[in-house]
Amino acid sequence: MSDIPQSIKKQAMDRNFKPSVRIGKTGITPSIVEEIRGQLSKRKLVKIKINKGIYDREDRGQVWQYLAEETSSLIVLSRGNVGVLYSN
Repeated sequence: MSDIPQSIKKQAMDRNFKPSVRIGKTGITPSIVEEIRGQLSKRKLVKIKINKGIYDREDRGQVWQYLAEETSSLIVLSRGNVGVLYSN
């Protein structure tokens, strides 16, 4: 987490920064992972929202970790069912 610039952390916490990827009832699919990769290559910062009831509270941390590993990115923020990934 120390590799993430302070300006990126501020942008991730901004209320006006809306989720650009939603994970629905089908869960994490290869197409979701590809979409996140594509957005990270264009923007460097992607906010993801998981619909309520899809994953238990205990599983969400593993979901963010999995997405970060699959997309070669860093987790900037994970709060509840919202996470932000950063690719430098």
